[in-house]
Amino acid sequence: MIIQILIGFFSGIISGMGIGGGTILIPALTIFLDINQKSAQAINLIYFIPTAIISIITHKKNNRIEKNILKPLIIWGVLGSIAGSFLMNFLSPATLKTFFGYFLLFLGTLEIIKGIKQKSS
Repeated sequence: MIIQILIGFFSGIISGMGIGGGTILIPALTIFLDINQKSAQAINLIYFIPTAIISIITHKKNNRIEKNILKPLIIWGVLGSIAGSFLMNFLSPATLKTFFGYFLLFLGTLEIIKGIKQKSS
């Protein structure tokens, strides 16, 4: 039970900052709780709803939401999520886990490069 509390708490912190709690939640569920990749991603989607609502309220209150870009992001995000849901049905959990790992590695590399550029400026 304590591991679920810690995973939920730290994923919530990351979600609240707008970084994406799934980067913590999905690996934690698969590594520490031995949940398969597809189930971890499904849990992440359900977990996302209440954390997103709280984050939206907070970011709206602090006037950090740029409304002019919302419509295309929402439309294409919904279409992308439909496509991803169908695609997931044809991928094995191991393939999905591999793609997710490479995705996180790619994003981490971009963040390191961005940090180095900002530090040298």
